[in-house]
Amino acid sequence: MADLTGAVWHKSTRSGGNGGDCVEVALNLPDVVAVRDTKNRDGSTLTFTHAEWAAFLAGVRDGEFDL
Repeated sequence: MADLTGAVWHKSTRSGGNGGDCVEVALNLPDVVAVRDTKNRDGSTLTFTHAEWAAFLAGVRDGEFDL
C-alpha cells in the first residue's frame, strides 16, 4: 500500500458544484497518483502509477470513454 501521508489533494475541476460526484487527486507523490471520493475522504483510495494515470488522461482526451 502506498504511503499517502504527504498527499496534497486537489478537487477535480470537473466535479459537480452541488456536493455530489466529487473526486480529488494527489499528483505530488513520487511513486503514485492517488484518487479519492471527496465525500468520503477516510474511505478507500485508488492509486495508479504515473504512467497509468497519463494513459487514462490520454484516453479521456481521445474520447475513449465517451458514451
